[in-house]
Amino acid sequence: MQEQSRSSDILVIIPAYNEEASLARTVHELKRHTPYDFVVIDDGSKDRTPDIIRQEGFPSLRHAVNLGIGGSMQSGYKYAERCGYAYAIQLDADGQHRPEDIAKLVREITEGGWDMVIGSRFVEKSGYKGSFSRRAGIFYFHQLIRLLTGIPVYDPTSGFRIVGRAAIEQFARSYPTDYPEVEVLVSLAKRGYSIKEISVEMRGRQGGTSSINWSKSIYYMLKVTMFSLIRKSFS
Repeated sequence: MQEQSRSSDILVIIPAYNEEASLARTVHELKRHTPYDFVVIDDGSKDRTPDIIRQEGFPSLRHAVNLGIGGSMQSGYKYAERCGYAYAIQLDADGQHRPEDIAKLVREITEGGWDMVIGSRFVEKSGYKGSFSRRAGIFYFHQLIRLLTGIPVYDPTSGFRIVGRAAIEQFARSYPTDYPEVEVLVSLAKRGYSIKEISVEMRGRQGGTSSINWSKSIYYMLKVTMFSLIRKSFS
């Protein structure tokens, strides 16, 4: 574990699993564009990701085994809660999220008083070009969330998001184990947390390969739908 003393009220959480091709570039870009603290969550990587973290001296937490994105983010939120951060931002290690857009998220949540602000590819027209199947899945989850909560979230699978202290404390206690983005939105909405989307640009993966294939995508849709319906039933 490589930790840091807190120098700001904002923590950037960077979940990383086998991201040797893009992690260093992502972190250096983050440091150029923001003054905020950050922590890399090495989720049991089997490539050179741990070596890069050690060589670069990045503040980090390491999982002995792969827990998935949900486990990584909960570790980050526990760290944020323990260290007293007021806000936490998720920034993917693969370079799809642009660190220069973090200023937009911070401005929106601090001036608007929201509990969560999502960086969205679809709330306004952007240059994002996804596959038909990916866009169809995003639209499906948009409709599901709207049906269950009444809130229109146009980019529900976006992991580029910032949350305030109340959500940090909630996530430190409980967070979905895998594919958490949609479940988290349903859970927050049912608890009365406020959610806002703002337009950002996103890039293609800057290195490595996605861990999500066709079979995992089907599992993702079924699992998220089932658990979202359960959360609605018991809310």
